[in-house]
Amino acid sequence: MLRWYQRKLASSPLLTQSVTTAVLFATGDTMAQQLVEKKGLKNHELARTGRMALYVIFGPAATTWFKFLQNKVVLKNKNLEIVARVAADQTIFASTNLFVFLSSMAIMEGSSPQDKLNSTYATALQKNWMVWPFVQAINFKLVPLHHRVLVVNVVSLGWNCYLSFLNSQG
Repeated sequence: MLRWYQRKLASSPLLTQSVTTAVLFATGDTMAQQLVEKKGLKNHELARTGRMALYVIFGPAATTWFKFLQNKVVLKNKNLEIVARVAADQTIFASTNLFVFLSSMAIMEGSSPQDKLNSTYATALQKNWMVWPFVQAINFKLVPLHHRVLVVNVVSLGWNCYLSFLNSQG
């Protein structure tokens, strides 16, 4: 399975990252609805899962961002380089991605992006900073560039479950 995925990444990286993101974001929402909210299959909100799957921009955005960090944040001290990449990732990319995610979910739901941001952004960013700096430090240190988005997407199963639940509450 990994070889097939690697071939797809090599031949169509942005498409592969987009499809992977869509599947894993939808899975995270399904986990939120079924495991956290315990809605049951009868009450599962397919439109909500579909909205999460439509957030495919994350895959290409993260792919481009990780390439940027790899090429532009280069220091002689490799441990300091990891710290600098994590700091840039968390202050620039994570905060922007959460803003775009929450705003786009509100628009797709037909609600106010401003209200959604006011009610959920600070909490989501705070929780983000409790989880992702550690994940990204390991990711940037140990994982080859072409697999970093996959690692983030897999870890995101739990994170997307949380984001979907938070988004549904806001």
